[in-house]
Amino acid sequence: MERAVPTSPTAANRSCANLECYMVLMQAEKTAIGSICFLAGPFTLLENALVLAVIAATATLRRRPTYLFIASIALADVFASCFFTTSFLDFHLFQHSDGPTAYLFKLGGVTMAFTSSVGSLLLTALDRYLCIHQASSYKVLVTRRRALLCLLILWSATIFISFLPLMGWRCPTGLTPPCSRLFPYINHGYLACWTSFALVLLTLILCAYALILWKAHRHESSMTSHQGGTGHARMRMDIRLARTFGLILLILVGCWLPALSFMLADVSVILTHTQQRAFAFCSTLCLVNSAVNPLLYALRCRELRVALLQLLQRLSVIGRCKKTTQDLPPGIHFTEEISCTAITEHEIPANGTMQLHSVSEMVNN
Repeated sequence: MERAVPTSPTAANRSCANLECYMVLMQAEKTAIGSICFLAGPFTLLENALVLAVIAATATLRRRPTYLFIASIALADVFASCFFTTSFLDFHLFQHSDGPTAYLFKLGGVTMAFTSSVGSLLLTALDRYLCIHQASSYKVLVTRRRALLCLLILWSATIFISFLPLMGWRCPTGLTPPCSRLFPYINHGYLACWTSFALVLLTLILCAYALILWKAHRHESSMTSHQGGTGHARMRMDIRLARTFGLILLILVGCWLPALSFMLADVSVILTHTQQRAFAFCSTLCLVNSAVNPLLYALRCRELRVALLQLLQRLSVIGRCKKTTQDLPPGIHFTEEISCTAITEHEIPANGTMQLHSVSEMVNN
């Protein structure tokens, strides 16, 4: 039989004497949320690991600040797929109770991954904003060294913030109020600060993309007036950019705002078990966002797609070489006709040369 759900705040306070009051999922909810984690977790890990491998294997991508930011998103989402999936399933589905130190360490890993992911999204948005707002001086402003410095500051700050509960900023009363009803051992003050920080990051991302769209609209309007166009091309450009950025922002807000709203409510009111179950579902949307990020930020880039195809081509050639070597009789050596050479990125024909299609280049075209 399912545990009785307390219907009043007083009953909820009395029931929260151990970790069982946080394990509120019913069997049907465990099946549904567990399916989401089992599907989204490995998929998120594989696609983000693929993005990292392509960027690491391609020298031209490693030198570009834009792809360093995309690699940071992919790395954070790899951590999110590992830490969140294992911790969430272990706690909610398998109902394994850890001590305060072990639990806060796992929660710190999840917090670090998601905070770094949102922070890297902000750096990517700022990079795109500078690319269109300061197009003439973009390469001077955004250098590889400055990009690495920004990423170092971002990851250092997120690691410090994420493990503050483990370092002592935890609930002084154990599991009873003023502890969070969503996260065991978490102080309401820390939860309020982290949620506010995440909301600020999301707001800055929204503002950056709004400015990009506004700047692109103004630029296209000036180009149309100078060239004497009819305005239909400008309208198509505005619609295309609006759809692209609208999709990015809709997915970002749709995945993050529900969970952050429950966190803010947890600071001010005592959540019921029904609300705790709703939060458990909303938190899986953050993992879904990590699964969608490579499709929105990485694989939409033509240069990265070309690099991926080149990498797969080189791996295919190496695989055929090994198979040919194994099929040869002993003592037979390669001849010129059957020799295999992996194609490098410098040997690609001119018609396959990679080109960066940034926002500013797209607008200028």
